[in-house]
Amino acid sequence: MSIANKIRALMKLRGYKTKDLADAMGCTSASISNKMSRDSFTAADLIKIATILDCDLSFTFPDGGKIRLTADDLEKDPH
Repeated sequence: MSIANKIRALMKLRGYKTKDLADAMGCTSASISNKMSRDSFTAADLIKIATILDCDLSFTFPDGGKIRLTADDLEKDPH
């Protein structure tokens, strides 16, 4: 399943329409539709979408450990 399809499934579960997500992200419905059709999301997009849809964006390891990504991770200087 593509990232866009997973986002669509989450939107459906949360009762969000494309316009609702676009409004919450501060962009247009066309912008969200384009990202969905290209399956092209930045890390910042995914973190923002996860926050809006009230879910976690994380890496899960085979042992069950997780690294959760948040907006704070985008603000940190990697150097």
